[in-house]
Order: sequence, then structure tokens, then C-alpha cells
Amino acid sequence: MLVYTGDGKGKTTAALGLVLRSLGRGFRPRIFQFMKHERAAFGEHRALAKLGVSIEGLGDGFSWRARDLERSAALAREGWERAATAIATGEWDLVVLDEITYPLKFGWFGVEEVLQTLRARPHTVHVVLTGRGAPPRLIEFADTVTEMRQLKHAYDAGVPAQKGMEH
Repeated sequence: MLVYTGDGKGKTTAALGLVLRSLGRGFRPRIFQFMKHERAAFGEHRALAKLGVSIEGLGDGFSWRARDLERSAALAREGWERAATAIATGEWDLVVLDEITYPLKFGWFGVEEVLQTLRARPHTVHVVLTGRGAPPRLIEFADTVTEMRQLKHAYDAGVPAQKGMEH
């Protein structure tokens, strides 16, 4: 199990790099995005569709801006159930849980529940978790943890998110 965390850019990008590598080796990857909504059509969604990779938006966008946090929480819990089932079936060789740290941080479902699913997964299923502020229990459990540390970001200089770079 791998964790990409930290306040720097590149967590999702690193996970998608593993998806690409796994495809090259004949693996079956599946991606769950806990913050993106089901109709998200960013660059990665368009490219993955061309490659036939399943990517599922489980959220309603940036939940910290949501008007209905109960709905956001319900979407996250339903999404976790789908992701946990995908992990347990063994149908997928690589499962990416993108931005899962946010619903964990908000308490929408628990770290122990996630760890239980990860412990019980078939040994052939690789799992990648991404997001800022990964809980210490996930970090302890993971085989590999990378922390992205922001040194400088264009946004801080007033440059908005750029098409093809951030979305």
C-alpha cells in the first residue's frame, strides 16, 4: 500500500503515474476520487477515458465550499462502500483512493474501517491513497509513504490554476 500526502502538488499526479505504469504491465486499475463529482471532466478524466480506465467521482466538488455538508458526507460514505467493495473483490489489480484523507479528516468514515478493508484485501490488490494530512495510522500501515512538500507554487503569485497543469 502506498500513500502520497503533504501540502505540495503532485499527489494525484503520482498516483496516476502508477496507473499508467500498471496499464503497461497488463494490470486492471480503478480510480475513486473522493472530492471530484461524478461529471468531472478534467484532463486526467479525458485521458483515462481514452485508455479505458474506470475513474469514479464520489464527491460534490470541494466539500469545504459545499452548502450541504450532510450530502457531502453521505456521498463520501456511499463512495467508500463502493471503493471497499472494489478492493475486496480482487477484480482490480490497482485501486487508487484519491483525496481519501479529506473525508477521513472530516470524520465521514473512520480510519480503522479503511485499515480493516486494507488488511483483508486480496494480496494481489495494490492500493494507493492520496491527500493532505494522511492520518498517522495510515502512514504506519503503509508500505511506502511519500510526502509532497510545497516550496513554491504559482498560485501564491496570483497565477490561477492552469488548464493541463492543475485541471
